[in-house]
Amino acid sequence: MSNMKAAVFVAPGKIELREKPIPAVGPGDALVRITTTTICGTDVHILKGEYPVASGLTIGHEPVGVIEKLGADVKGYREGQRVIAGAICPSFTSYGCQDGYPSQDGGCECHGYKPMGGWRFGNTIDGTQAEYVLVPDAQANLAPIPDGLSDEQVLMCPDIMSTGFAGAEASNIKIGDVVAVFAQGPIGLCAVAGARLRGASCIIAVDGIDDRLAISRRLGADVTLNFRQVDVVSEILKLTGGRGVDSAIEALGTQSTFESALRILKPGGMLSSLGVYSTDLKIPLDAFNAGLGDKKIVSSLCPGGKERMRRLMNVLESDRLDLSPLVTHRYKLDQIVEAYDLFSHQRDGVLKVAIQPF
Repeated sequence: MSNMKAAVFVAPGKIELREKPIPAVGPGDALVRITTTTICGTDVHILKGEYPVASGLTIGHEPVGVIEKLGADVKGYREGQRVIAGAICPSFTSYGCQDGYPSQDGGCECHGYKPMGGWRFGNTIDGTQAEYVLVPDAQANLAPIPDGLSDEQVLMCPDIMSTGFAGAEASNIKIGDVVAVFAQGPIGLCAVAGARLRGASCIIAVDGIDDRLAISRRLGADVTLNFRQVDVVSEILKLTGGRGVDSAIEALGTQSTFESALRILKPGGMLSSLGVYSTDLKIPLDAFNAGLGDKKIVSSLCPGGKERMRRLMNVLESDRLDLSPLVTHRYKLDQIVEAYDLFSHQRDGVLKVAIQPF
């Protein structure tokens, strides 16, 4: 067999399942047969033309699979081994990586920095919504899956769990902090779980869908607010005695959620931004205290690499967290267009879809 099926970006509004050649394996690469992957909100931005990628590119960036073939220079792995790789797959050889920002790796073409340069799958190289994916710099990026964990249990590790946890980590949450998380999609839900693991004493989750708020409570939220029913800013200020929260995590990428997160932040607090924004942001003068409130704004791109993946799977293997309930729908790769239609329109209570090529 020399060809494989792959979900290909054609033009804004159009993704097709096509046949493409199975990638050739270079010395530092690994060919992984995908057993499960998923669709991300970033993929929907690509579908809508809000984030540009090349026509003909295989999209997707969340691989769970089995090593089909190893490059000659890749050591310590074996063919047939179950693995994941992070959505961000840095080389760990660039200036960006060695400066502590591996997600901004510089891409494949230089040693320096490039915004989002570590994000290659489904961005600058063919991605994971296919029967096979070529993992570059495999020695740095392949992480073996513990025997006791299923595909669906680890499916969130490559992106959603890593990103949500990064939001909590960037918030510098301390034991006893009060934290608000805006938007309870998959990333926001993982941010809630991350804030709980970091030691927050009160986590306030905000969303407009009650079912998502119910899942948030299961993952560690202490207070849930439906923005369709209450004035969230007023309610959070009331809950904190007018003080505001220590940290606010914005996990959607809209002006309204960003602004609300800024308004409920205490002086000296941290706004951790995880959303993918498709329009310019404006910072309200009063919410920013004219620039004199010691408020901090930080953005994060999903950390990758095999050590990050190992640590995330440790959390799952130790039963500190179970994210498999986030998988609400299952499709075969042949149904990828139908899966995109469901996910992009957020129908039927969808959170994450599991895509299985075989």
